[in-house]
Amino acid sequence: MTTSEPPTAGRHPRTRAVRAGIGTDAAHGAVTPPIYLSTSYTFDSLDRRGPYDYSRSGNPTRDIFGQAVAELEGGPVGCVTSSGMSAITTTVLALLPDGGTLLAPIDCYGGSWRLFDALERAGRLTLRLVDFSAPEVADAALDQGADLVWLETPSNPLLRIADLAAVTAAAHRRGAVVVADNTFASPVVQRPIEHGVDVVVHSATKYLSGHSDVVAGVVVAADAERGERLCWWANALGVTAGAFDSYLALRGLRTLHLRMAAAQAGAAAVVELLTAHPAVRAVHYPGLERHPQHDLAVRQQDGFGAIVTFELDGRRAAEALLDGLSDFCLAESLGGVESLISHPATMTHAAMPAQAQAAAGITAGMLRLSIGIEDPADLVADLRAGLDRAARV
Repeated sequence: MTTSEPPTAGRHPRTRAVRAGIGTDAAHGAVTPPIYLSTSYTFDSLDRRGPYDYSRSGNPTRDIFGQAVAELEGGPVGCVTSSGMSAITTTVLALLPDGGTLLAPIDCYGGSWRLFDALERAGRLTLRLVDFSAPEVADAALDQGADLVWLETPSNPLLRIADLAAVTAAAHRRGAVVVADNTFASPVVQRPIEHGVDVVVHSATKYLSGHSDVVAGVVVAADAERGERLCWWANALGVTAGAFDSYLALRGLRTLHLRMAAAQAGAAAVVELLTAHPAVRAVHYPGLERHPQHDLAVRQQDGFGAIVTFELDGRRAAEALLDGLSDFCLAESLGGVESLISHPATMTHAAMPAQAQAAAGITAGMLRLSIGIEDPADLVADLRAGLDRAARV
């Protein structure tokens, strides 16, 4: 009986995700890796310790998940944290010098904006918000100086696309470190390290785990030294993930490619409806040829993702659409097997004041869809009925 798995080098990413940790249990030959719930591990002596001593610092289950994500992203090590926000906090504190300058997307995730804004008000950093989808704007912002460049591409919720290679090269010429939040795309659609990015961050709560029953984050660095520093910070801050959450996330990761394929097929069907319905004022989706960065998305991504944002004529129209939906849950988050719909202005980006929302392009009639793996025909029918209600407002 085989009790260990051959190296995964050279295998397709789908195979690496499915086989992560499979057949490695030397104790009993379990096919799937066991959950190590112990908080403490024995020392051989005062001078000899094993690979693990205390679960905050290291856990076998967590390490299997972190390494699996790192392999998918093309980095040497993955640090698994208790949430996406703790991954972001760890990264900023580890990589940004005290009082340094952080450049972030003008329409970044509301939780990220809230953290960055709070750190600036506390005097920890200088924050400048930038539309990285406009190359001349990004270059001008970098010319003013930066220590850390934070990218979201596609961005949340406008789905703007930043040229990862170009922005990273420009940032490196000016001595800045580049971090990309790859939550919306997942490594199935995009791998920022391939484009020169230094660090990739995920809210593993979303596509990586994929079942809306885990809160976790992952940080992957392009080089081992930086990755170890990030893991040191996560341990020091006490934000590493628990064993059971890591187990659930690893279980979800095994079907990431299948889920993303189904979700993207559903997104394409929904976008076709939205672009044809008279109640819709605008559709934000990089798969549309009229999207301002469509050609860049074609070059940079292996698909267009399953997040779709659209705009109606004001909040009353949005409420009419929402009132009666059966196959979409009105909820925050994204990336699960179930389809969700959210209202950025009052939900994911509620922390941003009205002026900041307006600058980001967030409107009262804007709705963001996370397409799940339901039958696309059912999702389209449900949305069509909602759009018809909105048109009557």
